[in-house]
Amino acid sequence: MDLVASLPAFVVAVVLISASPGPAMALIMRRAALRGFAGAVPTVLGLEAGLYLWALFAAAGLAALVAASQAAFVVLRVVGAGFLIYLGVRSWRAAWRSRKPGALQAVAEEAPADPRRGWWKAFGEAAVVMLANPKAAVFMIAFYPQFVPADRPLFATTALLALLQVAVEIVLYLALAAVVGRAGAWFRRPAIRRRFEMVSGTVLIALGLRVAAASR
Repeated sequence: MDLVASLPAFVVAVVLISASPGPAMALIMRRAALRGFAGAVPTVLGLEAGLYLWALFAAAGLAALVAASQAAFVVLRVVGAGFLIYLGVRSWRAAWRSRKPGALQAVAEEAPADPRRGWWKAFGEAAVVMLANPKAAVFMIAFYPQFVPADRPLFATTALLALLQVAVEIVLYLALAAVVGRAGAWFRRPAIRRRFEMVSGTVLIALGLRVAAASR
């Protein structure tokens, strides 16, 4: 199979995978709705950094070890599920606190005094969500070998394909963040924000439970 000839199929597959609902989509939409387009940028980059690391792990054989090891798979599953549930509970707490008159604590919690700290916090949360997802390991070892020709070096070719996937997903996710961010003023109205926090918290908790119940 020629690498260049397989690229269109690879890009189509990446677009379809990126458009499927999951933790990445939920995090980006929540961040863009509550913090605007700029606030969603570190979340997108954190998710893609985690994805790229998983691709490199897959090329190096580490992802296969994780997928094959019951202990490693369970540890990642527990950490990933726990973190998503934590983010969901935090959204519910923000919604509950905002019920008090004049107490929009959620905004204060998500807007640290140091913008750089807030940026890296969002980046780190997104990276943890991706890296602690055991399904990412299973996906990588099943997805990339289909597009790596037998005569090509596995690690270098996987790293190149992963860069293409990251580029495609960044464009798609930033476009999504821009669309959602345009309605940011509406989402940040106290009553709407409270309901959105409750819905997004419920979605994150549900996704965490789904990860907890995942099997290899």
